[in-house]
Amino acid sequence: MKKLNAWLPVLSAILAILVDYGVGNIDKHTPAKHPYFMYLLVVLLGAFTIIALLSYFNPKVKEWIEDRSLFIAATILFLNVINIVTKKLGLLPVIFFPTLDKILSIIIEDRDFLALCLGSSGKLLFTGYFFGAIAGFATGIAVGFSNSANYWISPLIRILGPIPATAWIPLVLISFPTTFTASAFLIALSVWFPTTVMTSSGIFNVRNAYFEVSSTLGAGKYYQIFMVGVPAAMPHMFIGLFNGTCASFITLMTAEMLGVKNGIGWYINWQKEMMAYANVYAGLIIIAVTFSILITLLFKVRDNVLVWQKGVIKW
Repeated sequence: MKKLNAWLPVLSAILAILVDYGVGNIDKHTPAKHPYFMYLLVVLLGAFTIIALLSYFNPKVKEWIEDRSLFIAATILFLNVINIVTKKLGLLPVIFFPTLDKILSIIIEDRDFLALCLGSSGKLLFTGYFFGAIAGFATGIAVGFSNSANYWISPLIRILGPIPATAWIPLVLISFPTTFTASAFLIALSVWFPTTVMTSSGIFNVRNAYFEVSSTLGAGKYYQIFMVGVPAAMPHMFIGLFNGTCASFITLMTAEMLGVKNGIGWYINWQKEMMAYANVYAGLIIIAVTFSILITLLFKVRDNVLVWQKGVIKW
């Protein structure tokens, strides 16, 4: 039975191809230049046929496909259902639910402009994220190691931190010279709070015995901070970075929809106003794929840095 599991995506792709080719289309939708969904199905059919064949010879490929085959087959089946409901039967409002061919055509034919928007979003995101993470680490380390800093800064963190970064938009837009710097500040603010809290919490949870032993061996204050306290707190720090990453995505989309003149969030808002929902869905797909890749990379970095905790947090 497990050997047959490897072929489930292939069977699902064949079914989708037969439906797309054999069932007639309604004339409500504006047809795309090319049958991109059919092209996608053919590519998936070829790819998973090769994987299924390799599973007979490679144990790792066999394990991989057998674990994921049911989900992949269900995903292809879900796309098949969407294709039937929209392109074949037209059961949903045409203006809000375009065909998969149309959505894929936007991704492929407008790829240059979408790449430009994605690049603008990336520049804004990484600028804000970098400064927010640096500020979060610095604040968290100061609060964790300094009683006076903890006394003065902790109340501000408790009061200002829980306020959503997007709530500061009215003040930020009049306080910064450009929408880019204003949006970067909002993203930095959204990253700063969770990074600060988790960094300071990690330092507070470090065993005093570590500092006592290092002091006995002659370690100075800065050595204890950066060579004992910070490494021991790094698991908490990465959790803060993860929470900050998720918060930065939300802030990025909100900031672009409200003020920035370029970016993938701005693109989605613009296309929504133009009632071009195929473009909206294309933008959402790009966002989903890009953000998922970024979080995956963050966890890869975490696993490489915290080797002793590799696999503790799954993604």
